[in-house]
Amino acid sequence: MGNVLTPTKPLKEIIRENQRMIKKSIRELEREIRDCEKNEKKLNTDIRKAIKENQTGAARVMVKDLVRTKKTITKFIELKTHLNAVSLKMQTVKSTQAMADAMKGVTKALISTNKQIDLPSLNKIMAEFMKENEKNEIMQEMIGDSIDDAMEVEGSSEEEELIFNQILDEVGAKSTDAVPEAPKQSLAQNAEPASKDQVQSDLENRLNEL
Repeated sequence: MGNVLTPTKPLKEIIRENQRMIKKSIRELEREIRDCEKNEKKLNTDIRKAIKENQTGAARVMVKDLVRTKKTITKFIELKTHLNAVSLKMQTVKSTQAMADAMKGVTKALISTNKQIDLPSLNKIMAEFMKENEKNEIMQEMIGDSIDDAMEVEGSSEEEELIFNQILDEVGAKSTDAVPEAPKQSLAQNAEPASKDQVQSDLENRLNEL
């Protein structure tokens, strides 16, 4: 009954606890390895000392201890390596779980977003936007033409022609060609308002069709 009522720990918490235990075990193994290495150095010193003093029996006993110490150090190092590998695997599992949780959250967000999007309404909004945008461009063009007409100074073409002929006279060019050009300029001026009126009419027709 106790196990039934006990809430299940999340995977993240279980991994954290196990990693904490592994790190503690690794620290203890490292301490044991250091102690064994100190003992190994001491045995080497004692063996040399016993041999110098012709204590062969004691030296042989210490050699056996030295061999056991070396084997113990090797086993501790192997165990430490295995524990590090287990810790790395647990970290991989933790990262995989975090990625899965993130993907799960993104999936939920996408589903919710897709449910809220009204595609027909969105298409209607885009169509209205394109229509109003085109209407705005036409109105801007009409306003620009009106401003250009309002800012145009009457008689500026004649003044330009006069200045041009004066410059030609100053540089010694023949100005006789300027006389027949006057009727052409006049015809162009008479034709220009009709052209602008036509453009303005076309813009108004396009605007009314929208």
